[in-house]
Amino acid sequence: MTETERRRSILNNVTARAAMASVATALFLLALKGYAAWTTSSVALLGSLADSALDVLASVVTLYGVRLAAQPADHDHRFGHGKAEALAALFQVALITASALAIGWRGVTAMGNDAPITDAGLGIAVSVVAIVATLLLVAYQKRIIAATGSVAVKADSLHYQGDILLNLSVIGALILDRYLGLAGADALFGIAIAAWLGFGAFKASAHAIDQLMDKEWPENERQRYIAVAVANPDVRGIHDFRTRRSGTRDFAQFHMNVDRNLTIVEAHDVVEAVEIALHRTFPKVEVLIHLDPEGHIDTDDPLVEQDVTPHWFQKRA
Repeated sequence: MTETERRRSILNNVTARAAMASVATALFLLALKGYAAWTTSSVALLGSLADSALDVLASVVTLYGVRLAAQPADHDHRFGHGKAEALAALFQVALITASALAIGWRGVTAMGNDAPITDAGLGIAVSVVAIVATLLLVAYQKRIIAATGSVAVKADSLHYQGDILLNLSVIGALILDRYLGLAGADALFGIAIAAWLGFGAFKASAHAIDQLMDKEWPENERQRYIAVAVANPDVRGIHDFRTRRSGTRDFAQFHMNVDRNLTIVEAHDVVEAVEIALHRTFPKVEVLIHLDPEGHIDTDDPLVEQDVTPHWFQKRA
């Protein structure tokens, strides 16, 4: 196993562990909130229960997505299966949106219902336990996201971060409705929770769609990558620089100009030296370099032919 393959294996394993932790947490919270919602008759807690039920399904889909994304490239998927993570994230978004609509409607219909909430203390205690469990999961997910950049785990984490606010809202609703006598507070908090879930779904969808649409890396990352490539004194220019993300893997490709008088072997050595430098600094990125003699024009497409390196050569000079 090469060093790159070893790194990828480690990243895939930790991403799968994050997904399994998410499934376990979702099942625990589902059982806990199910009992509390049945006992208290709280709309806000019912909304939290519905969210946890969807968390279970979403987390299972995330687990499947990250496991599929970890599969090596094959004959039909030569760039790998990384986009399975983005598809899993979009599935989560659909579930979150459905949950938000259902909870919002339940809150609206409960506005005129004066039925009292029973055993509010149990609902508050359950929400506190849920907050603690969710904080532990989110902290673990953040470590995994920092290490892998997984879009599926990121979408899952965004959802669970929303759950923390959701559970705080449940506590507030129960206190206001049961102990302070503010009738309707529970239903209003349920509607607010639905709005928050809808906003979270919108944010989560943006990350997944960016991957599926092969959106370029942020400009600062592109510049850092180019800086390493042009550090080699034999590089005379770089154009047609393209980047994209797929699951936990990144891809970059560009055309690189070298002295047209170099032999094939010498030009190959330059490319190999640049690739080694790039892999050393960006181990998660798979790079493809097309070699051009200095002054060569590939097409009449200005976006392709645009040289992305002039200011780097001014600095080098």
